[in-house]
Amino acid sequence: MSRLPPLNALRAFDVAGRHLNFRAAADEMGVTQGAVAQQVRQLEAHLGLPLFERLPKGLAFTASGRSYHARIATAFEELRAATETLRPEKGKVVVSVTPTFAAKWLIPNLPDFSAAHPEIDLVVLATERVSSFHGDGIDLAIRQGKPPFGAALEVVRLFRQEVIAVAAPALVGGHGVPLAPETLSRLPKLHDAHDLWPAFLGQLDVADRGGRGLRLNQTTLALDAALSGQGVALVSSFLAERDIADRRLVQVRPETLRGEQDFYLLTERARPRGSAVQTAFDWFASKIETGS
Repeated sequence: MSRLPPLNALRAFDVAGRHLNFRAAADEMGVTQGAVAQQVRQLEAHLGLPLFERLPKGLAFTASGRSYHARIATAFEELRAATETLRPEKGKVVVSVTPTFAAKWLIPNLPDFSAAHPEIDLVVLATERVSSFHGDGIDLAIRQGKPPFGAALEVVRLFRQEVIAVAAPALVGGHGVPLAPETLSRLPKLHDAHDLWPAFLGQLDVADRGGRGLRLNQTTLALDAALSGQGVALVSSFLAERDIADRRLVQVRPETLRGEQDFYLLTERARPRGSAVQTAFDWFASKIETGS
């Protein structure tokens, strides 16, 4: 056993080899980029040979590194499989989402998932923090961003970021919809962390004359404030679909603001086909395709 390299160094090499990038490996492991690089250097020193070529924009295997990684990756997969046999949670799937996505899309659609797949225990981890598949034990993630996300991930775009202005019917009932640009400029605005009102009003060539408005750190809070009639909110159209259909909200202008960061479903490519994770992944994708 004394001749074996340190396990932490082998783990860093395994993850860095999958991503061929120290930064991406650090994100997965929940450590710093420097820590991953140091662990790999220690492994190379222990073995007495280089495993990677350091390139300006990433890594490339040496011939020895490539063959070694194939065997190390297999060994870690065997360890994971052995551990799973002691933890019979094959029907459990952990999905990481933002609080807004959880509240405004996922939770309203969960009854459909439970009815279609009662054998799967879907665990929702709602957080603004970017979760790690290995470090946080998640199986699926839905995040707002833009490619590339890494060669080790399978990615499906769920929704485009198409932002619309919405308000409670009572707030705009006396004005008629769509609102005139000047009317919208005078109504109170609900601001979230994305701060999109300047760009939206710029499309209409009007300034914000609605006062300071209400400032909130999450879109879901802005939507809740809009539902209670406190102002006009900007939100991705798919998040407001249900409330608009139920007439709790109205779209006050026909314009949309196209964002740069769409909503994506992510999972690791190295997952068993026919597993609960694959079933959940397919369900999310199929719901999007039907426009639900």
